[in-house]
Amino acid sequence: MEILATFLLTLALAYPLGRYIARVYAGERTWLDPVFNPIERLAYRTSGIDPHRQMTWQENLRALLTINFVWFVGTYLVLLNQGWLPLNPDANPSMTPDLAFNTAISFLVNCNLQHYSGESGLSYLGQLTLMFLQFVTAGTGMAAAAIVFKSMRTKPADGREELYPQGLGNFYDLFFKSTLRILLPLSVVVAVFLAFNGTPMTFEGKETIVTLQGDTVQVSRGPAAAQIAIKQLGTNGGGFFGANSAHPLENPSYLTNLVESVAILLIPMALVFALGFYLNRRRLAWMIFGVMTAGFLLFLVGAVGQEMSGNPMLANMGIAQPLGSMEGKEVRIGPAASAYWAIATTATSNGSVNMMHDSAMPLTGMLAMLDMMMNAFYGGVGVGFLNFYVFIILAVFISGLMVGRTPEFLGKKVEAREMKIAMLVALLHPFLILAATALASWTYTSDPSVGWLNNPGFHGFSEMLYEYTSAAANNGSGFEGLGDNNPFWNITTGIVLLLSRFLPIVGPLAIAGILSGKKYVPESSGTLPTDTATFGVVVLAVIFIIAALSFFPALVLGPIAEHFSM
Repeated sequence: MEILATFLLTLALAYPLGRYIARVYAGERTWLDPVFNPIERLAYRTSGIDPHRQMTWQENLRALLTINFVWFVGTYLVLLNQGWLPLNPDANPSMTPDLAFNTAISFLVNCNLQHYSGESGLSYLGQLTLMFLQFVTAGTGMAAAAIVFKSMRTKPADGREELYPQGLGNFYDLFFKSTLRILLPLSVVVAVFLAFNGTPMTFEGKETIVTLQGDTVQVSRGPAAAQIAIKQLGTNGGGFFGANSAHPLENPSYLTNLVESVAILLIPMALVFALGFYLNRRRLAWMIFGVMTAGFLLFLVGAVGQEMSGNPMLANMGIAQPLGSMEGKEVRIGPAASAYWAIATTATSNGSVNMMHDSAMPLTGMLAMLDMMMNAFYGGVGVGFLNFYVFIILAVFISGLMVGRTPEFLGKKVEAREMKIAMLVALLHPFLILAATALASWTYTSDPSVGWLNNPGFHGFSEMLYEYTSAAANNGSGFEGLGDNNPFWNITTGIVLLLSRFLPIVGPLAIAGILSGKKYVPESSGTLPTDTATFGVVVLAVIFIIAALSFFPALVLGPIAEHFSM
């Protein structure tokens, strides 16, 4: 009932938020205009940006990549020098070049893979710099999705070609609207809630306290509430503290756990409904939402069932497990809510954790990995829809061939060029994960003295597979039994992070740009409907066939083998 209530609350909030997002991207009036219009005008005036200038998909992409490169350089320099820069009351040292490279890339691509322990690895300036990236990279993904929204809306009005809007919007305008009008106000609400429920928001250093058992300890604090709000809403996931959302100051109670669980899924869900409102195609949005939810619930039922059933090896020893499998979990949260979080955080590209995923039951770990391997059930803010858009294009083409109709999507013919781009994007994901895991496995077996694995065997393989899956899915969670703060893992995951973030953005934008330039063909009896449950089943089948089956042999070597060994 708690899990059902959490999901229904998220849905109830996502629907009106989707309507608001659609109005923002359409340039329509909203009730927050009196607050944000003056800020936008000032920003555009000082930067020299004309928000009304329509940009091609190539211009939008160039703007996106250029500004991301600037952010990377600035962040890398801060992390390399944070030890002597201000806002460092706990005197945390600067990062090594390879760790700074990995961290800057990870937060730049909205992954937040952390090869350091939050409170001891960063100064407050470093934390604030990464929090800045958590806002702007989420805004980047949402702006990219909005460009695709606009490409899908470009069609003749009343059949008159002169009214056909050719533009794909302006990246800077869409980015600024996403960050200022959507992410910022939601983050303020969540941050204030967390601050009033026990999460620190201060620039003071460590506090000396005496525990209940009489120990004198140093407790880290800092401006945590603000970062935790955007880490969840922006599907970033990077924790202020090393234990992430299992830490009692990041996630103090069951109530904060519920709010953060809602925040993880809120915007990815809302963007699906925003598509329906923006295009005035509600049935299409519900079809997409239905496919995503079917996959999400399928994984959720399996994970909750596994964690609530307990560990069979402990049961064979006669140990009672009335609460389920509690290894690696917080008592204040419990296994059911932990399993919900594990599936929610991997269905999106969030990656925050309120339990040790490394301690999850083998099949729960497998389902979390499959969530990231498919990378299409809700997904990250913006980029989640872009991934799903690729599968829609593939499903349209395959369905058209099966029934003998011309493959069309929203009045535009899907032809060979779009299919090639879509297939390259779809196959890039498993290629990066499997090739990198093979390299790591070969390196470890050639020289086990590198000492990466605390758990050799099936589980050790799962740890390496999970790390690259998390990097490729821009997720950031991990099986933390893996010793990953070394040049090999920092550099290889950094390369995977870069390729798996920007190429899947380039592909959908290219497809959107190509389709937007094609002549609109009015729907007829020969048009394949794409807003039906039947087409939804086809899309779900395409996702499972292309994504899941690509990884099945690797999963057999890892979590499946571990499950049967128990």
